[in-house]
Amino acid sequence: MSPAPAPIDPPEQSVPPLLARLRARGRRAGPRPRTPPDAWVLLAAWGPCGYAPVAPGTVGTLGAIPLYWALDRWVHPGAAVAFTVALAALGVLAAQRAGRYWGVADASPIVIDEVVGYLVTMAFVPFSWPAAVAGFFLFRLFDVTKPWPASAFDRVKNGFGVVMDDVVAGVFAWGALQGLALALRLLAGCPGHWWCEGVAR
Repeated sequence: MSPAPAPIDPPEQSVPPLLARLRARGRRAGPRPRTPPDAWVLLAAWGPCGYAPVAPGTVGTLGAIPLYWALDRWVHPGAAVAFTVALAALGVLAAQRAGRYWGVADASPIVIDEVVGYLVTMAFVPFSWPAAVAGFFLFRLFDVTKPWPASAFDRVKNGFGVVMDDVVAGVFAWGALQGLALALRLLAGCPGHWWCEGVAR
């Protein structure tokens, strides 16, 4: 009796690069730390946002929307930009400390870079929910795809690189948001629409 043919392994399904990148962004961390997080680590995680079990970067970006609302409501636009610059500087220090804490320079719980990047996206844009949502999706798009030079900063594995790649993504998203608002103004006119207010002042 001839031996039974060996089973044929099913062909491996290739994972699209973008999907693979999204999956990888949700599981970057070293061994579980043995000490509680300090204030720097909590700042880098933007409180509980970075500890989300799924898509902490997305949750961190969502966590930046209330800050955007508060800055637009109570702070002059120029002062809001100065605040964003200061938060970026603190974010570099926090990301550096948190990277050592988690054992990975760009560990998944570090989302202060998403917070800063989203504030860059919404710089000088008056708050409205449509503008906030449009900015959210545009920033996430550029944060995930990382066009150059964001991709170059992404390869710098320290706190500066962690924050700066999202700052660059935020600049791209800001430009895209301004372009979207301008296109809608030309196509649909202004009165009563968010895109008449949702452009740089």
